[in-house]
Amino acid sequence: MDKQKRQECLVFSRVVGWMTPIKNFNPGKLSEYKDRKTYENSITITKYIA
Repeated sequence: MDKQKRQECLVFSRVVGWMTPIKNFNPGKLSEYKDRKTYENSITITKYIA
């Protein structure tokens, strides 16, 4: 894509109710963020109900 058409994308992370832009993370928090696993609640609930 042409550099003139690019736009910075601000990514947020939500853990226990706090929304924080990941570009504000320090190196330790950024490393932790990369190690996190995400889950889809509807899939998790369906798996255990069925």
